[in-house]
Amino acid sequence: MTNVLVIGASSRIALWADPILAADPDVNVTLFVRQAQRLGPSLQNQHIITGDATNLDDVTKAVKGQDVVYASLAGKVIDEAQTIVNAMDANNVKRLLWTSSLGIYDEVPGKFGEWNKKVLGDYLTKYRKAADIITASDLDYTIIRPAWLTDLDESDYEVTRDDEKFKGTEVSRRSVAEYAVSLIKDPSKDSKKSVGLNKPNTDADKPRAEILKADGMSED
Repeated sequence: MTNVLVIGASSRIALWADPILAADPDVNVTLFVRQAQRLGPSLQNQHIITGDATNLDDVTKAVKGQDVVYASLAGKVIDEAQTIVNAMDANNVKRLLWTSSLGIYDEVPGKFGEWNKKVLGDYLTKYRKAADIITASDLDYTIIRPAWLTDLDESDYEVTRDDEKFKGTEVSRRSVAEYAVSLIKDPSKDSKKSVGLNKPNTDADKPRAEILKADGMSED
């Protein structure tokens, strides 16, 4: 039995992973959220902890007894990363899966890389600092760097690793969740790695217009 803590369990990526983990008889999942009602009725019978991912006491209590911590967070990611590292160190829990962003290592080539850097700006700076906190720790981490996210109900992705240029422009949230679940199933997979995720054959100068509109962005 693997004890898994999902921090940010109501994120749009984690909501794909939560039911997969909950249905697995070999996994004991705990869902950590600010507001339990955001999980929806299908997950209300799971072990749920409400708390703040920047609060060390909240996170330390939640991490106790876990084998894997999967964090899918936004907002104060620098503070959240430091808090999670400290809480895991205090509990001697080593395996961390951390969802980040494409472009934090300036690894996205060509016109898409230029566009992505211009559009995301300080967002990339914050996610890079958070990733640096994690990679500088003694944790057994995997940094997950997805392309621009879609809500397509599909599992279709490929990976690029630390020393490879990023590919593609998009990937589904379901794909990111399923990759994270694969790491939970095989804790040695992509250990101490930073991994890019994209849908194959989606290379372009920018994401599709439908993706930008879904994020409330102009095509220009």
